[in-house]
Amino acid sequence: MACCCGPSSSSPQSTPRYRRVLWIALLVNAVMFGVEMLAGMKADSTSLMADSLDFLGDAANYAISLGVLGMGLMWRARASLIKAATLAGFGVVVLGVTLHNLLVGSYPDAPTMGAVGFLALLANLAVLVLLMRYREGDSNMQSVWICTRNDVIGNGAVLLAALGVFGSGTALPDLIVGGVFAFLSLSGGWKIARQARGELRQAHEMARSETVSAGSSH
Repeated sequence: MACCCGPSSSSPQSTPRYRRVLWIALLVNAVMFGVEMLAGMKADSTSLMADSLDFLGDAANYAISLGVLGMGLMWRARASLIKAATLAGFGVVVLGVTLHNLLVGSYPDAPTMGAVGFLALLANLAVLVLLMRYREGDSNMQSVWICTRNDVIGNGAVLLAALGVFGSGTALPDLIVGGVFAFLSLSGGWKIARQARGELRQAHEMARSETVSAGSSH
């Protein structure tokens, strides 16, 4: 019944602590979106702009997660499908930006990439630590964890790209990292959508069982 009507009071997603963690994550990601987008445009860095869009997508992810807290499994799974589509869409956009910059040519500012990338890494590590205890659960909680984990990986890749640009004198490392971001988004969206579809089937089956049980009791 908890799966159909709402999570139990002891489930992690129903706790005030988890709600506070999501609010912190939402604010951190919203601020870092603005910081990285401005820095990425100034530095002409594909990886920084891609990472900033990732921050924006994650802020939306956390907002949706907050909106469905306390709802039943079916609604949480539907929200996860929306987030999966958003994540995959982000991957397509980043892939397009990467290919565009590859064709037109660009040379990003490595020091700016390194400084802002390191700041973003610290921000995402702090959020990751807060979410560590909530990494297991339904597709909604899984999507939050996957996005944050991908952010940390992406930030490390931005730092490597900055070193690569500085050492090679070319934009190729920056473009490669843009491709990595696209892959992580597309694969993460697929994983979330697959689990969410399974949860939707489970919710429908439980609803049918309850309907049959209610009919037989009369």
